[in-house]
Amino acid sequence: MTLTKRPTNHDKNELARLVRAAQEGRRQAFDTLFQRYERAVFATAMRRLGNEAEAQEVCQEVFIQAMRKIGQIENPLCFGGWLRSIAKRMSINRAVRRGPVKPVEAEQLESTCIEHRTPLGEVLARERCDQLHAGLERLTDLDRQTLMAFYFHGQSLVEMSTAFQSPVGTIKRRLHVARKRLAEELEALAPA
Repeated sequence: MTLTKRPTNHDKNELARLVRAAQEGRRQAFDTLFQRYERAVFATAMRRLGNEAEAQEVCQEVFIQAMRKIGQIENPLCFGGWLRSIAKRMSINRAVRRGPVKPVEAEQLESTCIEHRTPLGEVLARERCDQLHAGLERLTDLDRQTLMAFYFHGQSLVEMSTAFQSPVGTIKRRLHVARKRLAEELEALAPA
């Protein structure tokens, strides 16, 4: 078992000072936070993605997002956890978008058509999109607004918490419930 050093009051004060300075727009403070947390964010992304190049890209995206939204942090001591939650969400989103990774033989790559868009593929994609919108329309306003804020507008849980005037835990529960209800609606809409 590895013992980690508990943060001292000096460490906490230094973190709070850096976060506040970064919130005021001081680039050097944010650079220092980046240096302190880069390895932890990269490790979080690497655990989720299993690919070093993608983990590095997510790491960069996390810090860009953090730079844009650092003003949302009310308690500077929560910076590390806030950053890890961004890293987890972005890693999961990237993993979902790319789908499962499968090894491919060189011959198979050479014989693969470069143009991936086909008329049939476009029709099927449009049909899936139409079904998704039809499923969303069948949801209650709150479920639909919750899903759209997160997936379509890219709002974080903290942003949604502010917009919906509800605690983050409530927003997480609403997302979970709304996803299940949408899945049920999509299943009901699916052709038999």
